[in-house]
Amino acid sequence: MTSHLAAAPSPAIRVRAPGKVNLMLRSGRVQDDGYHQLVTIFQAVALYEQVTATQVTPGAGISLTVDGQQADRVPVDESNLAWRAAVALAQHTGVSPDVALHVTKGVPVAGGMAGGSADAAAALVACDALWETGVPRTELSAIAASLGADVPFPLLGHTAVGTGRGDVLTPAMTRGEFHWVFAVSDEGLSTPEVFGVFDELSGGTADEAELADEAPLMLALRAGDPHTLGRALHNDLQAAALELRPQLQRTIDLAHESGALGAVVSGSGPTVAALARSRQHALAIAAMWTAEGAADTVWCTTGPVAGARILA
Repeated sequence: MTSHLAAAPSPAIRVRAPGKVNLMLRSGRVQDDGYHQLVTIFQAVALYEQVTATQVTPGAGISLTVDGQQADRVPVDESNLAWRAAVALAQHTGVSPDVALHVTKGVPVAGGMAGGSADAAAALVACDALWETGVPRTELSAIAASLGADVPFPLLGHTAVGTGRGDVLTPAMTRGEFHWVFAVSDEGLSTPEVFGVFDELSGGTADEAELADEAPLMLALRAGDPHTLGRALHNDLQAAALELRPQLQRTIDLAHESGALGAVVSGSGPTVAALARSRQHALAIAAMWTAEGAADTVWCTTGPVAGARILA
């Protein structure tokens, strides 16, 4: 009698990593390496990217598929940050870069919320586990920084101060939960273009970026005080983003009219982040934005949340 045995499933590792909001961003002048000196405070929010890394035949190389919201806007070749992360880890450890990657989108695309960076962070953790390379988290962070200034933060998560290019991270003490609403535009803003306008507006003489002025914000985080945090939200790049996309001012104004504790362009934009008093208040702000056509999509969520974690 012949028995039919199902083929064993290929081993797979699934990791999720969060998007982020910039609570504060201060930019100094452009440095000799072409980057601006930054001081920023990141908070990880409960909008997640999921990356599944599946074992493939040795020598098969890397493949990438994407699903989820706005998946059609994501490249599936070697320009994708998750693909680049797998290559970087393979080069660092000397293994053959053989893996099938699948990304499930949960962070807005091109919204300044580090969705691509979260993909890269998740891919690093997933491939490290799949390939059993055992790279310490500190080394993974260094590989992440080589891929982009925003990539180390989704590894860490929670709330952190970023210095240098924003990639040197120091965890920040935070109490409680904060309620966020994000107004997202389908059309992104070019980060280099935003920095270029920032340089024009500041005359290339921006002050050194420092954290000294952020004591109220840091105290608000430690106290879990959303009212003080809302008043302390700040972004040096906001004026440049508004210069390129003037209609974002209306989105900010509508948030204030809806009673938002604070509203700010997140990072280099074009996403506008509004801080709400509660989940119900966040839904009310979202409804106002939707009714007024002030955003292409609106997302409600909370923060802070943990960084990249293995789910299965």
